[in-house]
Amino acid sequence: MALRILDPGSQTTVQDLGRVGLRRYGIPSSGAMDQFALQTANLLVGNPPGAAGLETLLQGLSLEALVPVVIAITGGDLGAELNGRPAPMWTSFRIQPHDRLTFKRRAAGCRAYLAFQGGIVVPELLGSRSTFARGRIGSSLRSKDTLPLGTPPLTGASFRRSLPPKLRPSRSQEHGVRVLLGPQTKSFTPAGHETFLNSTYRVSPNSDRQGYRTEGPAITFALGPDIISDPTPLGAVQVPGNGQPIILLRDGQVTGGYAKIATVIFADLDRFGQMAPGDTLFFRAVTREEALLAAAETQRLVKYLEIALRGG
Repeated sequence: MALRILDPGSQTTVQDLGRVGLRRYGIPSSGAMDQFALQTANLLVGNPPGAAGLETLLQGLSLEALVPVVIAITGGDLGAELNGRPAPMWTSFRIQPHDRLTFKRRAAGCRAYLAFQGGIVVPELLGSRSTFARGRIGSSLRSKDTLPLGTPPLTGASFRRSLPPKLRPSRSQEHGVRVLLGPQTKSFTPAGHETFLNSTYRVSPNSDRQGYRTEGPAITFALGPDIISDPTPLGAVQVPGNGQPIILLRDGQVTGGYAKIATVIFADLDRFGQMAPGDTLFFRAVTREEALLAAAETQRLVKYLEIALRGG
């Protein structure tokens, strides 16, 4: 064992990039809410981008190293401290046995990601090490839990690699989110569509990895909120009877009976990983071609980082 959890904080789970191709069997993808942050953390320590790491929410995580290991912290700024002093972010660094890493308070964002050289090697279930607590696939970490790490990759020391500031995502409390409209377009009035695309919504405290509830102007219906249950893709924007959009995320159910006014594009899903209750968001409709171009650009950036960071 290489790591000991002293305090799991608000919520800390093991996550990788999730389970692919299982939604048809009723199993959501799970995986890191902010996948770019996890992939970058892994690349900074020399791991493959999809290696398992830790996702921690808001504040409170405290852990102790039991062996020397190179780590990186990315994602939201949750006030990480190493032995009582500020720990670097978006930079790999080495910790020694008995070193303690704590996350004191949220400064920006919502979730931080910790990658460890060699990756966390809890058992794989259905092709992934990701936690899906609602489905009883793994569980949130608890005090005194210990975690094993894999063998470090043979790619050099991976020590003091850093992501240039210009490539680090900016953090704000207002988020623009691009969507593809539909599929239940006729369930909503023209005024309802106008409301959806021209309003600002606030993230509700009643939000989690399954879905983000919002608070704001109500969307009006032409046919009502209920439909015969059908598949809900990752990022689906459901509208229940109160007219307040719900965005289904990494642990979201794979079918649902509320009308869907839109789906968040792949390139913008990570934004929800860093939205905290009280943050605001607005929706902007794009074309399928624009969504595909944005997805390709996101994938190109990760590939670029993989090549660039391989050389330190």
